[in-house]
Amino acid sequence: MNCTLRRRTALRRVATATVAVALGLSLSACGGIDRAVAEDGGPVSVKVGIIPIIDVAPLYLGVEQGFFEEENLEVEMESGQGGAAIVPGVLSEQYQFGFSNTASLLLSVSKGQGLQAVAAGAATTGESGEDFGAVVVPEDSRIKDAADLEGKRVAVNTLQNINTLTINQAVRAGGGDPSTIEYVELPFPDIAPAVAAGDVDAGQVVEPFVTVAEQQGNRQVTSNFAAADPLLMVGLYFTSDRYAQQHPEVVAAFTRAMEKSLAHARRDPEKARAILDEYTDIAPEVQKNIVLPDWPEKIGIGSVKRLALLMAKDGITESPPDTAKLLP
Repeated sequence: MNCTLRRRTALRRVATATVAVALGLSLSACGGIDRAVAEDGGPVSVKVGIIPIIDVAPLYLGVEQGFFEEENLEVEMESGQGGAAIVPGVLSEQYQFGFSNTASLLLSVSKGQGLQAVAAGAATTGESGEDFGAVVVPEDSRIKDAADLEGKRVAVNTLQNINTLTINQAVRAGGGDPSTIEYVELPFPDIAPAVAAGDVDAGQVVEPFVTVAEQQGNRQVTSNFAAADPLLMVGLYFTSDRYAQQHPEVVAAFTRAMEKSLAHARRDPEKARAILDEYTDIAPEVQKNIVLPDWPEKIGIGSVKRLALLMAKDGITESPPDTAKLLP
């Protein structure tokens, strides 16, 4: 049967749940794109577990622009108590989707947890001194570059994770020995004050804390994300293997909407900056100066594999996590 005729025939049917499914199958057979459809024929409600940080601005922007509505998705963003709480929330289907840094997801996969990346999240800008993550020191510090971090006390928000991995790689690339660094775990808001007080020699922060630290008189010594990989995929959106298997049409719809959202944020970063008002409390004088992440439309597979190698090199895992289990 002619594909156009089949589309017209299907579209004239009553929009019950059964017919909606039949319509989706008909369109797929002709090369069309299925939207997500709930059992009652209406939109599908999904919860996304997020941390209210600048990385997720494209998600909020995409909801505002109607990209998820176009895919018949009703999206509710729910703040988790840190990335560590989002993974179990997705596995239990408290959330259908989540956002987390890439290293945390690789670590979960290495432990046998069934997770699947569904969309890019945030990436380094790749520009030294102009990235959304950096290691900062007092202006008068004798630390001048990444190699000088050797043997120093460095504050990070989480031990043995993406920030220590990338700092270590930056130190190696500069000719230093990262095994001599003493890492100290502190929440992001406490890192710049600890640096200023001399409790630590340096601290790794992300925006808006990079800008805050610089406004307080500190300076950057390395953009650790960019130094580790100029295309580093810092964060990803993900779901559980089980949800992906049971609801492939919803996952596909979420991915399409998220890719539109990322592309829109990349084309118009000032819209992404403006939407931070909707879900953060960043002061206006800070917000206008922060460096935004890059938001590539597709997942940078090569950088995910590089992170997996660094995890084994640093002893976080015995061998590189199997990226094929995480990547679509």
